[in-house]
Amino acid sequence: MQKVKKMGVWELTLLVLVNMMGSGIILLPTKLASVGTISVLSWFITGGAVACLAYAFAKCGMFSRRGGGMGGYAEYSFGKAGNFMTNYTYSITALLADVAIALTAVAYALQVLGVESNATTICVGTLIAIWAATALSLGGPKSVGRITSFTVLGVVVPVLGISLIGWFWFSPSLWISQWNPHNLPFFDAVSSSIALTLWAFAGFESAVSNSDAVENPEKNVPIAVMAATLGAAAVYVVSTNVIQGIVPSAELVNSNAPFGVAFAHMFSPAVGQVINAFFVLSCFGSLMACQFTAVQCLKSGADAGYFPAIFAKETKRGLPLMDMIIVAILQSIFVIMSASPEFFSQFEAAVDLSVMTNLIPFIFSMGSILVIQKAATGKTDFVTNICAVIGLIYSFYALYACGTDALVWGSLVTFLGIALYGIVSPKYDLEAAVAYNKKIDAEKAAQNQ
Repeated sequence: MQKVKKMGVWELTLLVLVNMMGSGIILLPTKLASVGTISVLSWFITGGAVACLAYAFAKCGMFSRRGGGMGGYAEYSFGKAGNFMTNYTYSITALLADVAIALTAVAYALQVLGVESNATTICVGTLIAIWAATALSLGGPKSVGRITSFTVLGVVVPVLGISLIGWFWFSPSLWISQWNPHNLPFFDAVSSSIALTLWAFAGFESAVSNSDAVENPEKNVPIAVMAATLGAAAVYVVSTNVIQGIVPSAELVNSNAPFGVAFAHMFSPAVGQVINAFFVLSCFGSLMACQFTAVQCLKSGADAGYFPAIFAKETKRGLPLMDMIIVAILQSIFVIMSASPEFFSQFEAAVDLSVMTNLIPFIFSMGSILVIQKAATGKTDFVTNICAVIGLIYSFYALYACGTDALVWGSLVTFLGIALYGIVSPKYDLEAAVAYNKKIDAEKAAQNQ
C-alpha cells in the first residue's frame, strides 16, 4: 500500500497563513485612523500575544488525547462544565463573527452600488447577506469549500498588493502627523484598538486541526503556527500603516471601504471600485465559511449531548438544516437589535462582543495546559508555560479593552451558559453526586453508631 504523502512545515505554514488572512482586516483602517498611527503599538502587543497563544495551542494539540478542540482541552482541568462553557461561548463567538463579516460585505457592497449608508440599508443588506449565505450553504461542505478557496484571493491579493507597492505612494510626514490626533493618554490609545487587532487574527487557534496530515507534527506544527502568525502580523501591520500614510485620517474615519479609498488614491476611483467588488466577493465567501463553522459548533455540541437534540438532526443529505435556520434567525435578531445609522458602530459592537466571548475558551484552554502536559508526558515545558501565562495576561487585558458594553453583555451571555449547563449536568454529574452523597451518609452513620 502506497504511503500517503504528508505536508511539510512550509506547506502547513502557507495553509495556516491563508486561513488566517480572511475578511477581518479590511475594515480595520477606519477604526485605526480614528485612534491614530499610534495604533501600530496595538498590533505589536496583539501580534506578540497571539504568537504566544498560538504556540501554546499548538502544544495543546500535540499533547491532548481528547477530541473536541478547545472544549477537549478545557475538560482536562475543568471537567464537563469547562468543556460545555468552552463550546457554548465559542458557538456564540461564531454567531457574532458571522454578523461582523456580513456587515463588512454590506459596507463594501454599498460603496460599489452607490447606495447611501443608513440604518435601513445597513440592516436590510446585512439580513440579505446572512440568509443568502445560508441558502448557498445548502450545497454542503464541499460546495462551501470550493467557493471560499476561490474568494479568499479577493482579500489576500489586494492586502498583499498594497503592502508591497503601496510604499510608492506612502508619505512619512502624513503618517507622523497622524500619530495621536486626539492626544489620548498612551494606555487609552493603545487599548482602544486591541479588540479589533485581535479580531484580525481570528481562527489562529484552529490551526492545530491539521496536525494529523503533517510530517513530524511535534516539531513542525508549532513552527508552522508561529511562522504563519508572525507572517500575518507583518502583513497586517504593514498594510494598515501604509494606508495611513496614503490617505488622510479624516477621510479614512468617514469611509466604510478604506482599502477601496486607498487604491483610489493610488490609481483611480475606478480601480478603487474594482477592489471594493473583490472585497464583497471575498467577504461573502468568508461569511459562508464562518456560517458553516457556527452550524458545526452547534451540531458538535448537540452530538456530545451539551445542546438540545434538535441541533443534532440532519436531512437525508446529511445537512443540519435546523441548525442553519436557527443560526440565521439568531444572527438576524442581533442585526435588528443593534441596528445603527453609523455603520462602524454596529460593526464594532459585533466585533467587541465576539472577541469577548472568544476569550473565554482561551482562558479555559490556557488554564488547563499544565494538566494536559503532565497527563501526556509526566512533566511540563518551561517555554510552553511562559507562553500560556503571557496568553492569559493578554486575554484579561483584551477583556478590559473590549469595553464596558461588551463586558456587560458578554458576562450575561456567559452567566446564561452556566445556568444552561445545570440543565444538561445530570447526564454527566448525577452519578458522581449520588455516589458522594452515599459516601457522606455512610460516614455519618458510622460516626453515630
